[in-house]
Amino acid sequence: MGLPALSRRLAGAALAVAAFSGPLQAADLVVSAASSLTNAFQHVAKAYETQHPDTRVVLNFASSDTLLRQIANGAPADVFASADQVAMDKAQAQGAIVPASRVDFAANQLVLIVPTGGAKVATLNDLIGPAFKRIAWGDPASVPVGRYTKGVLDRAGLTSRLQDKAVLAANVRQCLDYVVRGEVDAGFVYATDAAIARGKVTVALRIAPTTPITYPIAVVARSKHADQARDFIAFVRSVEGQALLADAGFLAP
Repeated sequence: MGLPALSRRLAGAALAVAAFSGPLQAADLVVSAASSLTNAFQHVAKAYETQHPDTRVVLNFASSDTLLRQIANGAPADVFASADQVAMDKAQAQGAIVPASRVDFAANQLVLIVPTGGAKVATLNDLIGPAFKRIAWGDPASVPVGRYTKGVLDRAGLTSRLQDKAVLAANVRQCLDYVVRGEVDAGFVYATDAAIARGKVTVALRIAPTTPITYPIAVVARSKHADQARDFIAFVRSVEGQALLADAGFLAP
């Protein structure tokens, strides 16, 4: 697929707002979480509901900055889980979260992936070569994995040299999908995302980011279920919650 088609798909994804699973009920707890948490938080929510049968956890996944815009615009949310500190710092500065509730709950790794059977990569400098015509990473303006990637490419002096090859994704899962479908020759994602596509992608490089990849979580300031939101955060940080995150490949914060 050419860049114009990819750009149209990206534009559509950027405009989409994550759909809730049915009408919200009074007891529903809305958790807005970064896309990279999708699989892990589905398991966490199910386990939480088992312990709290009167509560339905409604999960809303998107890039962290998109979620913050939704919350700032009045979308229902009780918990905000971000993939980086930058988005949570913005949320705190805007008064969108309860600062005292903010805690880190997980960590991750940045990796470069290629489609299975794709070109070999020994160093990031190999991306300059002709084997890599399109390279996906998150839009640094709105996607945490894009900010981590830009920091790495800036450090390596590669940002401007790879600019013409860049396919900017609306979130990390879109970046993963581009690589899985072979629409790009390589992509920057989290290790946890690469793990769910095992057999379809190959981890070519594990990369040390310029800042640690840590995930903060907080109660949304306008939450109508602040006590439940705190309970959910406590569960995420509990032994059971941390075990579920570890099963998904996340590291301790």
